[in-house]
Amino acid sequence: MRDTELYAQILGVQSPWNVDCVDFLKNKKEVCVTVSLSKAGYCCPECGKPCNGYDVKRRRWRHLDTCQYSTFIEADVPRVECKEHGIHSVGVPWAEEKTRFTILLERFVIDLLHEAPISVVARWTGLSWSQVDGIQSRAVSRGLAKKKKEPVQDIGIDETSSKKGHHYLTIVHDKATGNVIHVGVGRNTETIDNFYEAWQDHLWAVQSVSMDLWPAFIGSARKWLKDADSKICFDRFHVAGFFGKAVDQVRKREHHDLKSDGNDLLKGTKYDWLRNGNNLDGRSRRWFIKLTRENLKTSRAWAIKETASMLWKYKSKTWAEKAWRNLFGWMYRSRLSPMINLAKSLKKHFYGIMNSIMLGIDNGMAESINSKIQKVKKMACGFRNIERFQNAIMFHFGGLDLYPALPTQ
Repeated sequence: MRDTELYAQILGVQSPWNVDCVDFLKNKKEVCVTVSLSKAGYCCPECGKPCNGYDVKRRRWRHLDTCQYSTFIEADVPRVECKEHGIHSVGVPWAEEKTRFTILLERFVIDLLHEAPISVVARWTGLSWSQVDGIQSRAVSRGLAKKKKEPVQDIGIDETSSKKGHHYLTIVHDKATGNVIHVGVGRNTETIDNFYEAWQDHLWAVQSVSMDLWPAFIGSARKWLKDADSKICFDRFHVAGFFGKAVDQVRKREHHDLKSDGNDLLKGTKYDWLRNGNNLDGRSRRWFIKLTRENLKTSRAWAIKETASMLWKYKSKTWAEKAWRNLFGWMYRSRLSPMINLAKSLKKHFYGIMNSIMLGIDNGMAESINSKIQKVKKMACGFRNIERFQNAIMFHFGGLDLYPALPTQ
């Protein structure tokens, strides 16, 4: 088999295209495949009718390497003049429009990007950082164009940090698939409104929205969702975080008071009060149990926190409401201001806590996605701008069809 026939088979080049020659440029460490189009291929890409040629332009595409040699395809691509649709360039079967890379190379790079950050893929392939970034951006745009919005029943909303300081992205995911369906800049009302507006034709299907107690998330859901207060579910992990903060505030104040009297009983115990007691080893558990039996304000706050963690498993709404109201009463009677303030806040949001219990909804999946997003950011050593971070999130977690269609498809 001649080299022209070999590369015609490899590239899937068929009539009216033809591989004219294959040049091995040893000094440049390149293989150059020259392809031409016969007059039979001078057709309008819009309607397929034969047309007269208008002009030609020499174009060059990077292809998969031939062994250790960079491989390029070169062709004189004509523009044709159609009486109905005007002047258009003839499409080539081995590459998409407005790209300098073949379909097979782009698919290969997309495969690599699933395993490594842009800088590493650029080093592996010999492409520049900007070229690999462009392939990733086109993949996301392609995937979003292919994906149709469909009704979702249960969604989760959470934020993730984009860089140090108060810089956030709002992440919305479909709980049924685990796919991210929206990435918004910031975490204000306008940010989440943009999501609801884009999906407004499908909001009728939403049955639950899992979130933290951030006012912007609550307000936007009430604005866009019918009977929102029966669908908003406050995540138990975030609620547990509020209890942990209240316990730590009590500990700090009590430690300050004890220390002024020369008592270091609470020194170095911060994380003992915050972690799950079941995760302590035998010796630590015995010491901590002894500590909790001391007549400490922190011990009382900790007991409230531990009790709250057990109130999410109720099946009966009546018993769940009774248990939580008893807890609120305990918090009010505790004479611990952090617990009293927390009780006031949770009573205002009690509807969302009950929805979460009765529907069995939490935002654990969102926390998992957030953790994976931060891992991607760490592997990339950060992102140059927010748009690239958004692209990376949709690339890895959007459940998109990122690949260009093969020439034979």
